[in-house]
Amino acid sequence: MGIWKHDWSLEQIKKMESNTLVDHVGIEFIECGDRFIKARMPVDRRTIQPMGLLHGGASVVLAETLGSVASTMCLDDPLAQGAVGVEINANHLRSARQGYVYGTVHPIKIGRKIHVWRIVIEDEEGKQVCESRLTVAIIDMNKTKQ
Repeated sequence: MGIWKHDWSLEQIKKMESNTLVDHVGIEFIECGDRFIKARMPVDRRTIQPMGLLHGGASVVLAETLGSVASTMCLDDPLAQGAVGVEINANHLRSARQGYVYGTVHPIKIGRKIHVWRIVIEDEEGKQVCESRLTVAIIDMNKTKQ
């Protein structure tokens, strides 16, 4: 049984993320299953640190992007509600120097006001690069407009 309240296509997700940091660093959504979303991010000049390794902050951008999109897809009314990250942690387990890294988000807890997500980031060989956990608050967008 799926967790998504809205059946968004990968193209709709891409459109939602256009002209944002997601677009700037080259994150692409590539798969959406009943209980997960998968995206990839290039390891290139936009995402590396001076030693030529994937920047830990870039991994966090990928993780928070995946969790935020997943929370948005779980909202009853995405026009009246918003999903905002309130806490993220990331354990950087292995370096990546080239190609792509792939992030997959899975739910830990989907409540009315708080969502918690596990995001695993792997290199092209399937070796884990980063393990992250994101807590997302669900807010009333009508209250934030006042």
